[in-house]
Amino acid sequence: MLDASPDIAPVVKKNNRISVITIEHLKKSFGTNIVLTDFNLNLFQGENVVVLGRSGSGKSVLIKCIIGLLDPDQGQITVLGKSILDLNDDELDQVRVKVGFLFQSNALYDSMTVRQNLEFPLRRHWMKVSQQEVDNMVMEALENVGLEYTVDMMPIELSGGMRKRIALARTLILKPEIILYDEPTTGLDAITSKEISELMVKLQRKYNTSSLIISHDMKCVQLTADRVVVLIDGKCWAEGSFEVLRHSEDKMIRQFFD
Repeated sequence: MLDASPDIAPVVKKNNRISVITIEHLKKSFGTNIVLTDFNLNLFQGENVVVLGRSGSGKSVLIKCIIGLLDPDQGQITVLGKSILDLNDDELDQVRVKVGFLFQSNALYDSMTVRQNLEFPLRRHWMKVSQQEVDNMVMEALENVGLEYTVDMMPIELSGGMRKRIALARTLILKPEIILYDEPTTGLDAITSKEISELMVKLQRKYNTSSLIISHDMKCVQLTADRVVVLIDGKCWAEGSFEVLRHSEDKMIRQFFD
């Protein structure tokens, strides 16, 4: 069995809902370029939240702050009850075990087979599992995305949609409580994008994961979002369901839907 569960503190409750990610008054600048300013957000257990914003609006910066790849200038980020800014490297790695990250570029290793790519997170986090357990976990992850037959193939042999599915399988192999998606449908054709979006929802329901999705693909937003947060001028400009925001009279919001 897995033996790498970090000592995660109780998560924050707001209005009787469990917040697995809490972001408060987040600010981040690069020189004179102010990217995030007083950004606030809660991601609740079991929901998909899409952060919608234009290119360069700070969406990817937000994700990098959440997982500790960037340090904000001000504010607080709490993930699964842990204040990210107060953690040392080892403690941060423990939290990251519970947070899956699907890269926009997929970040598969071209020199490794699909099997080896999926095994990599297990090796990296020093999971105390037998080879048989590793094999079972790899095949379960591939079954989740419908690609069991690719286990010994190389990434170069796969289509763009297949590589995205393999990257998602690798993200899921540690059974994360939270998944962060960075533009999950970028570069995919409309049919494949729809399939990936539907797969994200299917896996959310199967594992009751909480997902923060960065996207400007409106079809992906419509299919996956329980709640949409609109990022404008570095802050949470508005939030609500896709349908509520689509009928907003605010011209700043309507630009995404027109």
